[in-house]
Amino acid sequence: MSVHNEVKKVTTNTLLRMKAAGEKIAMLTAYDFSFARVFDAAGIDVILVGDSASNVMAGHETTLPITLDQMIYHASSVIRGVNKSLVVVDLPFGTYQGNSKEALVSAIRVMKESGGHALKLEGGEEIVESVKRIISAGVPVMGHLGLTPQSIYKFGTYAVRAKEEAEAEKLKRDAILLQEAGCFAVVLEKIPAQLAKEVSESLTIPTIGIGAGPHCDGQVLVMHDMLGINNEFQPRFLRKYANLHEQITNAVHQYVKDVRRKDFPNEKEQY
Repeated sequence: MSVHNEVKKVTTNTLLRMKAAGEKIAMLTAYDFSFARVFDAAGIDVILVGDSASNVMAGHETTLPITLDQMIYHASSVIRGVNKSLVVVDLPFGTYQGNSKEALVSAIRVMKESGGHALKLEGGEEIVESVKRIISAGVPVMGHLGLTPQSIYKFGTYAVRAKEEAEAEKLKRDAILLQEAGCFAVVLEKIPAQLAKEVSESLTIPTIGIGAGPHCDGQVLVMHDMLGINNEFQPRFLRKYANLHEQITNAVHQYVKDVRRKDFPNEKEQY
């Protein structure tokens, strides 16, 4: 294969260069081969195999129930559809908190069994040991601060985080700690835009925002939300780029109708 045809893969290094050059990073979640292939071809920089699969794929109320095996299944499906995008996989709840040795075992399993490119872990100071241990084994880590959905029972609400001075100060400290621990990027979820701006400017690694305003170095949304597949979830930060719920419903209605009235299959649709 000639050098000219080679696909230029997005790496953790690409993202650092993008931040330095002021280029914004586009990230979306995906959980299967078919959507991953479409997103990759459409030019998405980073695909997140989110533990949001627990909600949008499995129908759980929170992200907590999803297992490491299930995350590996989703991640390996996504990897098979990707040529160019960087694929980041969430380590699920209970596989890294509190024990850096267990965190490393989880990380290695995901990397070996799924072929993913990097991992994402939620939290700051509390999980820095796990982050360092995983990175020291050669596995890239993306951090995640602000609203960390795996801690939903601690927060008791999905409201905006870090509005109070103390929490904002801790978030700033945590962001620096994650950078020093070797993270290549950090997600900032549902925090005031001004705080996200300060954090983004204080770091050399890129920040990826979700509900964190325009000053982050990139943005991420859950595919089911931005494609309008899932109509229940309508936070202020969400922009819907399609209304697939309506389109799919209409298509299925039409199919049912055509089958019932013996219109499908027609003359041309048989052998």
